[in-house]
Amino acid sequence: MAKVQKFEELVAWQKARDLNNAIYTITRKREFAKDYRFARQIQAAALSAMSNIAEGFERNRPAEFHQFLSVAKGSCGEVRSQLYAALDVGYLDQEEFTRLRDFAEEVGRIINGLRSSIGNWEK
Repeated sequence: MAKVQKFEELVAWQKARDLNNAIYTITRKREFAKDYRFARQIQAAALSAMSNIAEGFERNRPAEFHQFLSVAKGSCGEVRSQLYAALDVGYLDQEEFTRLRDFAEEVGRIINGLRSSIGNWEK
């Protein structure tokens, strides 16, 4: 297996990017777009996930990468929590909520898998 040379090659970053795009798309619609603070908050959480993967990778130190992946995974949890709030106030219907929540969970699992493998690099 070839060594990853750029963060863009990481499936975790690619999936986090897709999640970010999905969140930006949904927050630009209907009532969600009118709630500027809430839309910006969930957008920031989604952006944080992909950004922390990239930043941690670029630091080129396994321990730091592991820490940044922990933050990225936490950001996926923040997105999920905010999706519940968006559902509760009527910004998302059940189908949109379920699709996005499941996607955020998937991204979190992928990040956690990468984080676990980074932890093994240090041993």
